[in-house]
Amino acid sequence: MPNRLYYGDNLHVLRNSIADESVDLIYLDPPFNSNASYNVLFKAPGGARSQAQIEAFDDTWHWNESAARAFDEVMTGGHSEAAIMLRAMRSALGENDMMAYLSMMAVRLIELHRVLKPTGSLYLHCDPTASHYLKTILDSIFDVGNFRAEICWKRTNSHNMKSKGWSHVQDIILFYSKSKKFFFNTQYEKYSDRQLSRYKLDQDGRPFKAENLTFSTRSPKRNFNWRGTQPPPHRSWGASLEQLEAWHAEGRILLRADGSPRMDGLKVYLDKMPGKAVGTIWTDIDRIGNTSSEKLGYQTQKPVALLERILSASSNENDVVLDPFCGCGTTVHAAQKLNRQWIGIDITHLAVALIERRLKDAFPGIAFAVHGVPRDAEAARDLAERDKHEFQKWIVATIGGQPYKSGKKGMDRGIDGYLHFRDDANRPQFAILSVKGGGIKSGDIRDLKGTMEREGAPLGVYLTLKEATREMEREAASTGFYESGGQKIPRVQILTAGQVIEGQRPRVPFGHTESLKKAPREKQDRQTELF
Repeated sequence: MPNRLYYGDNLHVLRNSIADESVDLIYLDPPFNSNASYNVLFKAPGGARSQAQIEAFDDTWHWNESAARAFDEVMTGGHSEAAIMLRAMRSALGENDMMAYLSMMAVRLIELHRVLKPTGSLYLHCDPTASHYLKTILDSIFDVGNFRAEICWKRTNSHNMKSKGWSHVQDIILFYSKSKKFFFNTQYEKYSDRQLSRYKLDQDGRPFKAENLTFSTRSPKRNFNWRGTQPPPHRSWGASLEQLEAWHAEGRILLRADGSPRMDGLKVYLDKMPGKAVGTIWTDIDRIGNTSSEKLGYQTQKPVALLERILSASSNENDVVLDPFCGCGTTVHAAQKLNRQWIGIDITHLAVALIERRLKDAFPGIAFAVHGVPRDAEAARDLAERDKHEFQKWIVATIGGQPYKSGKKGMDRGIDGYLHFRDDANRPQFAILSVKGGGIKSGDIRDLKGTMEREGAPLGVYLTLKEATREMEREAASTGFYESGGQKIPRVQILTAGQVIEGQRPRVPFGHTESLKKAPREKQDRQTELF
């Protein structure tokens, strides 16, 4: 099964494209109902637009027809426990934003339970705003007995945060399994300086600490005199005589002055221990800092190390990992790095474009399938007919452009996006993007020329679903050329959706500066050391 990236509503994708019990591990980081907008930052070569943001999705949920439909689907579905729980929540909470969020999540969690293998696990990442409600819903779907842990990730130190009350520095990760037969591989973290201080060096310079050789339980078979040492009546040797003798022969027993073994004298070497087993409080993985090379500008972006820990603990190589709220693609990035198969789903073209770019930058030569995004002219036409605004965002993102005013609907002043580049003097310049997903006319080119003049843009690109007329081509040609560094480039260029799908891009001096931030290339195909 090839690695797959889907554009679309994850509920529809799960029902139509993901088979029963086909996934080994699910990680989801859904929007938290915190009335915050999550954005993808786009970088420009300079100027005021360098801080422009592209809205990827808004996590404000409202009780509307979609929420009511999700609630009804749970009520009429086959999961009676989930229906009982959700009905009780609606009685307690009423028809508000939180209830809308929980209804939309419940119907999706039922589908996620369906696609998970009996040996599989699910990790739901959330904040305290809704974690208690989500845990109750998960209990009803996965069964209380399959709750495994509530992990607290300390994501920030909040040194300079000033607010009334306690600083919010943690996220919650709820860990559930499909059954009692779930796979789990214990993870370890490095020893702290305090732990290391308890180690001594032996004659070979190897750090070790002394462990007790006895247990605090009485066993007549283990309460014997060994080489001059007898455990007290209430304790017994923690190993057989054969094992004790083997350790003695290896020089791993600390001795008293008279040569008898110490009861607290088993040498445990640091280089033979994997580290301290990770518990449910994670303080050793920092959030992505503002200067981190990993940072792509996605406000809720999680560090790859966080996902590496989860994937390493609950999956093996070649297992299938699914993220139904893919965002900027950290889960699929970690899965690719750790040699897992993966499935990612997101509901916005901008997020899908960011993930595609991120994977290709980090893993040159990577192969994966993208579903739901136009791959031929007919699919582009279908998208334009269904949603011209989504068509606009798709084609602008595909050529590496930056949608105008965060891609939001409204008055655009003749501008649908920008394409940034630098001239031969390394000065930042930009092209105006104009997108037409429906009817076209020669006056569109004249309008673009007027917008270019008003905005001081040296170049303009007309992106269209339909083929341009000869009159439009003549109007574009009449604008002349932009010269930079010995290059002569048409000031107004026309590209169809079909040409964009085939790989054609606008001509700009020396190649244009991509608006999407580039992910750093991975130095290795798979992880060999977590930290």
